[in-house]
Amino acid sequence: MFELREIKCVLVLSEQLHFGRTARVLHVSQSRVSQTVADIEQRLGAQLFERTSRRVVLTALGIDLIAQLRPLYEQLTALYSETVAMARGMDGTLRLGFVGAAAGRHATDLTKEFQRMVPECGVTLHEIHFDDLFGPLRRNEVDLMVVRLPVREPDLKVGPVIASESRVLAVPLGHPVAMRQSVSFEEVAAETVFSAAGTAPDYWWEYHVPSETPDGRKLRRGQQVSTCHEVLSLVAAGHGVAPMSESAAHYYYRSDVAFVHINDLPPTHVSLVWRAAAENKKIRALLRCATQQVERSHEPDRAAAQIAALEHHPSARFPTPSRFEPPAA
Repeated sequence: MFELREIKCVLVLSEQLHFGRTARVLHVSQSRVSQTVADIEQRLGAQLFERTSRRVVLTALGIDLIAQLRPLYEQLTALYSETVAMARGMDGTLRLGFVGAAAGRHATDLTKEFQRMVPECGVTLHEIHFDDLFGPLRRNEVDLMVVRLPVREPDLKVGPVIASESRVLAVPLGHPVAMRQSVSFEEVAAETVFSAAGTAPDYWWEYHVPSETPDGRKLRRGQQVSTCHEVLSLVAAGHGVAPMSESAAHYYYRSDVAFVHINDLPPTHVSLVWRAAAENKKIRALLRCATQQVERSHEPDRAAAQIAALEHHPSARFPTPSRFEPPAA
């Protein structure tokens, strides 16, 4: 009988046809590969490989044996992985939702890290629009989602902050502030901002698109919107202005819209949200991935510093960024 390690050795050698390369693939010494093959051939009483100082080739017996061994080995390793996944509660698929293009980038980064750590579990990505913000979670269409805070829902849990961004104001190109480096939200108190269509909570929309300035001056609420593309089309048409996250200048760049840094609104924070009643091992594994990424990037430290600056020094301003440029083609 063959051991699994022996089967893997001859399979890799049949692909590489080189003892040194096979050893590197298997992370063993070349002498170990040679000894393993020799032991197998001795038990069989026949050669599987012909080797000279210049080349290694399969014998007719070796070709036949490899053809039968390979599918058996693949079935055994697949069965083992599936059994381990079931034991860990990691079998199946994790459905990850995201709201907006920037959240989509964070979802992609998390997916790559998750699949590196938990290769036996698949991941699917699903875009969610803010007109049905928590609907897919509550209808069990996604397991968790990448979304901007705040989230204050009794049936939902909030994970670590994975990113923070300052704010920009989307204005049409002909707007008086379009060519400026930064603007105070107080300066646009006479403008119209948009309302949210659908079921996004009022507190969530109010944080991202305030209906009043920091000093309490009221702004008009205009047309209801469902997507960022809809918001920017209305901005370009001169129907209003829109506070947005800084990354919107990249992900939603338009030649007829300018993005100007807002220097007196707090930053936005991106986090993971899931249903408390549906928490499972897959969700916790993704949260661990997110926590590790946060620790590497130190995003929470920067976010905390910005929040503290606003809370303790109301007149503090974020550093003015350079002028936004369109993304490279």
